[in-house]
Amino acid sequence: MLEILYGDDHYVAVNKPAGLFVHPTKLSPRETSCLPKLRKQLGQNLFTIHRLDRATSGVLLFALSSEAAREMCRLFEERLVEKSYLAVCRGFTPESGQVDRALRENRNKQRVDAVTQYVRQAVVELPEPVGQHPTARLSLVSVRPLTGRTHQIRKHMAHISHPIVGDTNYGDGAHNRFWRSHFNLHRLMLMATHIGFSHPYSNEPVTICSPLTDEVESLFHTLGWAAFRPNVLSV
Repeated sequence: MLEILYGDDHYVAVNKPAGLFVHPTKLSPRETSCLPKLRKQLGQNLFTIHRLDRATSGVLLFALSSEAAREMCRLFEERLVEKSYLAVCRGFTPESGQVDRALRENRNKQRVDAVTQYVRQAVVELPEPVGQHPTARLSLVSVRPLTGRTHQIRKHMAHISHPIVGDTNYGDGAHNRFWRSHFNLHRLMLMATHIGFSHPYSNEPVTICSPLTDEVESLFHTLGWAAFRPNVLSV
């Protein structure tokens, strides 16, 4: 069963686990994905509005009708939906910053504008050598993508030399191995914690929040971040 975070006559939001596709894909046609799983759980048809990477967990929004999907997709296209993420990154990031770097959706397409803002929330330095570094430094970062490109946050954080821990595409292999061996955590440390928008039908403000998993809560406790609670990012 997927955890329901929000529901009304037009939309439903779930807490997507890490490692689960949003919808069936040719890459892994036999794997369970969120869309058919939720359709079966609710007993009704659903429509995809946006996507999260398979490795990313957190708030995932669906529409209950094609019309509701079009209305919400319009908000996404007009950048009227605010999305906040939480990431654990290699090294000590700056206190805040903005990455403005065009990205390709895939190798066959031209670069398109992509902008990501971030704010550092906490740091930790562990007395363990990792690769060429004498210690393991980590930053807890709140991230707000102003655009919605494929792997945008992962690519942008890697571009500023602070890749997300557990990222096997753009990350640091030595740090990822350290992460797995010391904390037994086999996932990308990127969580979609909040989505906010003005409801297309009522115009009421809606903020949907995703709680941290027990696994992540336990890790934060180990790292001394137990008191941290994700907030909607405003920069």
